[in-house]
Amino acid sequence: MSRSIKPLNLTNDEKVTIEALIRSPQSTQGQVTRLKIVNFSHQGLAQTEIARTLGIGLSAVGKWRARFVSKGLLGLRDLPRSGKPPRYDPKSFRLKVLAAIESKPPVGQATWDGPSLARKLEASPHAVWRVLRKEGVCLSRQRSWCVSTDPDFAAKAADIVGLYLNPPINALVISVDEKPSIQALSRATGFVQTSSGKIVQGLKSTYKRNGTLNLFAALEVAKGAVIGKTTETKKRADFLSFLDSVLAELPSDKEVHVILDNLSTHKRNEDWLAKYQGRVIFHFTPTSASWLNLVEVWFGLLTRKALRGASFPSKTDLRNAIEAFIQATNNHPRPFVWRKREVKGAQLRNTIVNLCY
Repeated sequence: MSRSIKPLNLTNDEKVTIEALIRSPQSTQGQVTRLKIVNFSHQGLAQTEIARTLGIGLSAVGKWRARFVSKGLLGLRDLPRSGKPPRYDPKSFRLKVLAAIESKPPVGQATWDGPSLARKLEASPHAVWRVLRKEGVCLSRQRSWCVSTDPDFAAKAADIVGLYLNPPINALVISVDEKPSIQALSRATGFVQTSSGKIVQGLKSTYKRNGTLNLFAALEVAKGAVIGKTTETKKRADFLSFLDSVLAELPSDKEVHVILDNLSTHKRNEDWLAKYQGRVIFHFTPTSASWLNLVEVWFGLLTRKALRGASFPSKTDLRNAIEAFIQATNNHPRPFVWRKREVKGAQLRNTIVNLCY
């Protein structure tokens, strides 16, 4: 028969903290076991029952229960152990590593790596990597960003997002752009089995170039339908001819708002606009902010689903593939929902303020 022990009385804060630590993925198995001992003791379980439930010795239950009674949650930590003294002071070595990666890399290297940092600090590469892992620093991973320097960014962005979220009454909003120089590449493709047993898509490393095509596309924002046209060139005449064909397919009694980027062929088209007597209105994205143009999302789908990994023996095959994807889009059109998260000024500053070289 187990000896009766008075249950632990946890405060609400202690109970919430213990339950959160038990669920935390950062907690080790040993820490979770100690926390569960305290939690079960709070629930009134006997020590023998706790030991049987957790699969540990009775003495361990008594030890950690007593440590908690004496020192609270701090008592559940491991006591300092004797052993070889550390070679590097944790605090100062951490600061040295973080300061080193902010400096210029050695001559002959564009970026730092573990061995070069170790040589600079005259330390073990393993010690350097321990610090980098703990700080979440990835030396080989890269991210790019594009910050618009347009002085009228806010006004232009608000104008375009307003067209997405609250379009004018009795008007159409279309997002227009071109995808230039799409290559018709032909090469052997298929599924292959790797040495690990995985089945992956295989592409022969050598290929043949069979020419390029330019694609103009207009996305009707409200419906998600796309009007597209492939051309051999991407001159102003091609762009205006494409817009003529788009307007021919749209109702003539509706005002048309066209969202464009700042490509030179999109500008200085006043004579063409005058031909439509105010029916067509151009809206330009801020400089270096092509992500505001929704047709870019559709271009991404086209690339992933119809172009990447495909083989096109001729430009005709490439044109047919593009037209087939446009038809598939229009068979079941779905409008894109504008969900770009709000970006605060501090987030932009934190993104670029760390650049040192």
